[in-house]
Amino acid sequence: MKRALLGLTIVMCIGFIQAAPESDSGKPEYTSDNHLLPPKNLREWIFLSSGLGMSYTPGSADHQMFTNVFVPQWAYSEFVKSGKWPDKTIFVVEERGSETKGSINKVGHFQTDLMGYGVEVKDEARFPEKWAYFNFDESSKSAQANPKAACWQCHEDHAAVEHSFVQFYPTLKPVAKKFGTYKQAAENP
Repeated sequence: MKRALLGLTIVMCIGFIQAAPESDSGKPEYTSDNHLLPPKNLREWIFLSSGLGMSYTPGSADHQMFTNVFVPQWAYSEFVKSGKWPDKTIFVVEERGSETKGSINKVGHFQTDLMGYGVEVKDEARFPEKWAYFNFDESSKSAQANPKAACWQCHEDHAAVEHSFVQFYPTLKPVAKKFGTYKQAAENP
């Protein structure tokens, strides 16, 4: 009797674990009107790279920001195995202010407050072009996709792997080259 009860308890626990919602899975979630919800558990994702003062247009900004790029662990693992991003991949590009004077710092820049973040989603069933782009700030509850001309075309024209700027991710660039998914032309637009 005790053995049967223990077996039933184990089966119920396994069933509960398998039935757990995927809300923390690192996959996109949407509102009923097709707006993207903010990604959850971002601090548990894989950090791909950081940039300082990067811009895709000529000219210089009066204040340089840091950009930090994150991707969910499951998507990173799939990329490492194939050199391709699986469907439902999410990228987050976090934008943070930069300072040079603070605490004991005498030279160089350090990151400060969150300025906002962009999100790139690969969702082949939801978006005709497979990829869509969203912008959030700290208080955003959801975001609608940016117009195609805002981000999509630039990523289409200049990304080294699919719609991702792997040319700026030093740990993934050799992976993409190994699998033949890297567009070398992206380095010299």
